[in-house]
Amino acid sequence: MIRRSFATACLSMLMAVTAPAWAQQAPDALVKEVSTEVMDAAREDKAIQQGDVQRVITLVDSKIMPHVDFERMTASAVGRYWRQASAEQKQRLQTEFKQLLVRTYAGALAQVKDQRVVMKPMRASPEDKEVIVRSEVRGKGDPVQMDYRLEKTADGWKIYDVNVLGVWLVENYRNSFAQEISQGGIDGLISKLAERNKSAGSRG
Repeated sequence: MIRRSFATACLSMLMAVTAPAWAQQAPDALVKEVSTEVMDAAREDKAIQQGDVQRVITLVDSKIMPHVDFERMTASAVGRYWRQASAEQKQRLQTEFKQLLVRTYAGALAQVKDQRVVMKPMRASPEDKEVIVRSEVRGKGDPVQMDYRLEKTADGWKIYDVNVLGVWLVENYRNSFAQEISQGGIDGLISKLAERNKSAGSRG
């Protein structure tokens, strides 16, 4: 149950920013509006409801990834080893990490039924460059707590991490990535991610 909730929330994190016209919205309003819109779209898309990974990838690439600081997310997950990676290795890490997230959590979109996003009061000042937006996804069963970390950039607010039930996504992956790097170096981590993605693809 926790794994399913974590998967749902991670997808919600990936879905949480889109539409350049909304770039200057308050971060909590942005999360509220776009999360609700994408969840509504997922309910109405038969392909996504059937777990079509390619449909999810198309959604992520066209409307979501341009508005997420995925380089920062990947760098934070890789941790101190990121500075040791070459430009090519950094690009491959981002590519494989994104595919891992999309494939791992694609099934969560198919489970979107009657859920709705409820925002909690945000504690921030107008001059803040980084904020935490707190929310809950409510539906059948217990509500799922989600806290987003956003940064203010020249292109507007962007998400770079999410906390689900007390677990930050980046920190969760950082621990496992560090183990892979200690055993096989950065190339070892890339190979392991590619292997997992290939395995997931063959099952899909």
